[in-house]
Amino acid sequence: MRRLVLAAIALFGAFLTPALAQQLQRSECLAMANAAPRVMPVVFRQAAAAAEVEITYAGHSTYFIDTPAGLRIATDYSGAYQVGRLPDVVTMNRAHSTHYSLYPDKRIPHVLHGWSDDGKPAIVSQRISDTFIRNVTTDIRRYYSDDAGSDMIRDGNSIFIFEAAGLCIGHLGHLHHKLDDSHFAQIGRLDIVMVPIDGTYTMSLDGISEITRRLRASVVLPMHRFATPLDDFMRRIGQQFEIDRRLERSFRMSRDTLPTKPTVIILDGV
Repeated sequence: MRRLVLAAIALFGAFLTPALAQQLQRSECLAMANAAPRVMPVVFRQAAAAAEVEITYAGHSTYFIDTPAGLRIATDYSGAYQVGRLPDVVTMNRAHSTHYSLYPDKRIPHVLHGWSDDGKPAIVSQRISDTFIRNVTTDIRRYYSDDAGSDMIRDGNSIFIFEAAGLCIGHLGHLHHKLDDSHFAQIGRLDIVMVPIDGTYTMSLDGISEITRRLRASVVLPMHRFATPLDDFMRRIGQQFEIDRRLERSFRMSRDTLPTKPTVIILDGV
């Protein structure tokens, strides 16, 4: 039986791209999502305080993530929304100039594009300090670029996933279409997810609400908040989600302090 299992794993691995195989090997969030439930022994001992990340809403679709090791990450970074010190890592998407910069500050050591200029999917799968960063590509509507041809640019957007302090944090980017089963499989488990709720520039409010429900993250952080009344989004995602409005731009979170009921957290900002 053991030989059969090993043979099946080897056969499955033969169909994986090197990048996907590397992600499967290194991503704890994918591993936890794919693991079968099992009974865990109870160990009576004093647990150390869980590591925390700090998340700050800068504006539009830019959130800052500060990890326990002091790494600072900025999502969909254009340079227009800056809170505190410069980030060490920036992720970008190509939708329009509020989501990327071709000339970021040269002092930023890690600039990660969610698209590729050669027509192939962008591949991000790397560990930086205490954080593993990977991406899942999706398509974008062509009117956001100067390219001619079909209505969609294949793999033009990236969902970025940040694994730090035992948390799985996802940023959906400038998402333009529904996700299929293969997307959800590549994303894996998310504890915190940042979702665009404009209902027009990205995708319909019904569509993003369906994705939010299926991802089942403990914390939902809305972005693109300029167009949609929050009540419309809350009504669509359902009563299983709480809402937590805060006057601060930042909060701290660990695995131990994730809410027991899925919660939409609204931070101060624009």
